[in-house]
Amino acid sequence: MENIKIEITILASMDLVWECFTDRDHIEEWYFASEDWHCPNAENNFEIGGKFNYRMEAKDESFGFNFSGVFDEIIPNKLIKYHLDDGRKVAVN
Repeated sequence: MENIKIEITILASMDLVWECFTDRDHIEEWYFASEDWHCPNAENNFEIGGKFNYRMEAKDESFGFNFSGVFDEIIPNKLIKYHLDDGRKVAVN
């Protein structure tokens, strides 16, 4: 499988970005693809070996799925590595 790299610039403090990416209440506010979708539930055991499960659903209730995996490496305010239940690996830094 080919690696994919995406780079973005976020105009906010690292502390705020970290909190929004790791706190379940924040995740429920932004973890969806468009305004037609929402994240009604985010479970997040944010520790190495901890599991996460984010539920994404179309607001018209036509489709939904779980996005879940396990945290592999965490360096506060620097790096989050996790693998998804289907084996794909992700690094956010």
